[in-house]
Amino acid sequence: QVQLVESGGGLVQPGGSLRLSCVASGIFFRLYTMGWYRQAPGKQRELVAFISSTGNAVVADSMKGRCTTSRDNAKNTVFLQMNSLKPEDTAVYYCHVEVARQDYWGQGTQVIVSS
Repeated sequence: QVQLVESGGGLVQPGGSLRLSCVASGIFFRLYTMGWYRQAPGKQRELVAFISSTGNAVVADSMKGRCTTSRDNAKNTVFLQMNSLKPEDTAVYYCHVEVARQDYWGQGTQVIVSS
């Protein structure tokens, strides 16, 4: 059974940083592209970044220059480092993987950017 568990969210002041983690189980982690999405209240879920099985990372324009994603295949973990956070980055952040054309999501971790 595929499981994704995010952690690392919280309350941060504008300009601050957070590092989110997502631990995956039930998959041969190193084979899969791992993604990060976010959903703000009243808005659609949107892509933040993804990292391929070979370590190639892509960051959405909304976070480009402020965010990086990385992975530790030995620990089945993907990370999202976010810097220079803005109030508009407030959202629930989700980890994602597609396995056999089925989408799997974590439970999400809340990020609130506020002074």
